[in-house]
Amino acid sequence: MKLDGIAAIVTGGASGLGNETAKMLAANGAKVTIFDLNAEVGSAAAAEIGGHFVSVDVSGDASVAAGLAEAETKHGVARVLVNCAGIAPPARIVAKDGSPHALDLYRKVIDINLIGTFNMLSKFAARALTVEPIGEERGVIINTASVAAFDGQVGQAAYASSKAAVAGLTLCAARDLAQHKIRVMTIAPGIFMTPMMKGLPQAAQDSLGQQVPHPSRLGDPGEYALLAEAILKNPMLNGETIRLDGAIRMAPR
Repeated sequence: MKLDGIAAIVTGGASGLGNETAKMLAANGAKVTIFDLNAEVGSAAAAEIGGHFVSVDVSGDASVAAGLAEAETKHGVARVLVNCAGIAPPARIVAKDGSPHALDLYRKVIDINLIGTFNMLSKFAARALTVEPIGEERGVIINTASVAAFDGQVGQAAYASSKAAVAGLTLCAARDLAQHKIRVMTIAPGIFMTPMMKGLPQAAQDSLGQQVPHPSRLGDPGEYALLAEAILKNPMLNGETIRLDGAIRMAPR
């Protein structure tokens, strides 16, 4: 996909992996719209790259539809979608006090991480069908899973479930949308320096980084953006989930 001059949307683009991806897209000449719920940070992030910000709840039917319409009015029909919005609240299936995992919390994680991803994917694809292909393809979708999809740890039941489902969606969606010349890929990051990770003590950050075989450190969000760029520019990458993890395989806890 040629990025110069095309419209792109990044969910969760106000910070972390999404923000670095938005910067990468803008650096390649794309017209970027950031979808996020943090209006203050999101607006500043969009202004920094000369993009546009829309406050969007990815799990909401009307919210996504309105967000896509606004983005289209500003930049035209988007040909690139990168889904980075997600949450990861820890909770054991049965807590130490004997109480079961709160069902509302489980639903919330699934709503944002899985349903939000599918909601964006399906509505983006429907709009992309209104434009002609550029060369071999009409659009590219990159979703974000996690190594937790395969190596879920204690306390990650909701998160691991949601990310495993995103990985499972990848090939099916790629096959479904192939007739429309839309590619679908997923990146499964390992332990990355996200805003949540920055809140941990330095000793904890160092300890987590040392668990990575090589390089023995936390991943840089810019490295996620580098892989997203490679996916966008290589038309043969389709229907696959790529682990971006320094060869880590997560221990139970």
